[in-house]
Amino acid sequence: MNLWKKLRKEFNHAFALDPPTTQLSEEEHFLLEKAAKLIVQRHMTTPAILFLESLGPLHFLGSQIAHGLRPFLDMVCNPAEIERLAVILERRDSIDQFIVCIQEQANSPA
Repeated sequence: MNLWKKLRKEFNHAFALDPPTTQLSEEEHFLLEKAAKLIVQRHMTTPAILFLESLGPLHFLGSQIAHGLRPFLDMVCNPAEIERLAVILERRDSIDQFIVCIQEQANSPA
């Protein structure tokens, strides 16, 4: 194999924007479902989905908002869970999975 083909093969995905999707652990999926349930109970489904969809490439910024709001969210939620949720939302593929959890909770019979 010549040098150019070898370099092309090595750097084929070097600058890809989307990292490979990773599966959420059972604990992480449970936490997303719990947060989705709280959103649906408070009738915030549409604003939450709109906010999450608008994050798109700024998913990391959205997770940082959760870190910033933590002092206020600590009053109504478990601080450890908020921290864990913010870390989960730093991953690009988790936003889509969170939206699906919210939609499933909203469509499930009460």
